[in-house]
Amino acid sequence: MSTFALPDLGEGLQQAEIIAWHVAEGDNVTADEPLVSVETDKAVVDIPSPRSGRVAHLLAKPGDRVDVGAGLIDFEEGPRADTGSVIGALPGPPAKEARAGTAPAEAKPLRVQASPAVRALARERGVDLSHITGTGPGGIITRDDLEHAVSARGAPPAGEPLTGIRRAMAENMARAHAAVAAATVWDQADIEAWWGLDHDATTRLIRAVVAACAAVPIVNVWYDERALVLRHHPRVDLGIAVDTPDGLIVPVLRDAGGRDAESLRGDVDSLKAAALARTLPLSDLRDPTITLSNFGTLAGRQAALLLVPPQVAIVGAGRIFLEAAPNEGGGVAFRHRLPLSVTFDHRVVTGGDAARFMKALIASLEQIP
Repeated sequence: MSTFALPDLGEGLQQAEIIAWHVAEGDNVTADEPLVSVETDKAVVDIPSPRSGRVAHLLAKPGDRVDVGAGLIDFEEGPRADTGSVIGALPGPPAKEARAGTAPAEAKPLRVQASPAVRALARERGVDLSHITGTGPGGIITRDDLEHAVSARGAPPAGEPLTGIRRAMAENMARAHAAVAAATVWDQADIEAWWGLDHDATTRLIRAVVAACAAVPIVNVWYDERALVLRHHPRVDLGIAVDTPDGLIVPVLRDAGGRDAESLRGDVDSLKAAALARTLPLSDLRDPTITLSNFGTLAGRQAALLLVPPQVAIVGAGRIFLEAAPNEGGGVAFRHRLPLSVTFDHRVVTGGDAARFMKALIASLEQIP
């Protein structure tokens, strides 16, 4: 018997939650076939089999949180037939060869067909996917199938525990709130010069954050509170907060300042789509140097946002609104305004630093195209 343990998934992650097994005890598997879907603080990850062999024991069940290095699965040792690409139990001898008086072996249940994202959502809502008939290609269970099952079941019971991303969010936000000396400055940019020509506020916000980081580099650093050391970054790896049904996900746009406007828009759309589908690799969720939350696309003008260390700043963009302002002729004109906030770690960034960063942010946003 040999045991396969939960491998190191990187980024200092110490645990993962079992979402769904793709194999059962007694199954024959081949190397690199998916064994299990697990959820870390950042993403749902499929773990492949390290070898070919027969599954003897599954050492954890869906919902269990497993430490890195703890056993996941036991493989049988000794000679075994070449399993080829088969996943599942190999057929036994024909019924006519069975010995008289012996009962036929109990058939193994078919495994549920569903994506890791659907499995994660089912786990969060306490739904057993084996009781749902899939309407997707090949009988795969879709998100709509799951939602219909939840509606038919009624409201979840009181006291349902947090799982998955929402559990990680609760833990991370509590640590961040306790660790950071947070302060916030607010202001607004007059975007009338380009609003009628170009409504792509997200791209302009990203370019403005990059410009402001160049003007005030202290805002684009990491702070190591144990060593009392600042780590400066030569580029802006921008975390972009994405609201999803499963909770907040922050994919990272690498080298945001090294892209033209067209590729910037396409890359942002791709990251958001992957975040909503829960298909982002861990590499796209690691190590932002500063974060942007464009919460105003939903509602709200201003917010004092929570800042996750080792970052020292997060930029918030509120809902664009019209404001009356005097014009040169003595009358009144309505102009589009973009509310902004900068929440910063006051252990590292001064009020003056934050104000200069805000000034550079506004100056970039108010540039005439």
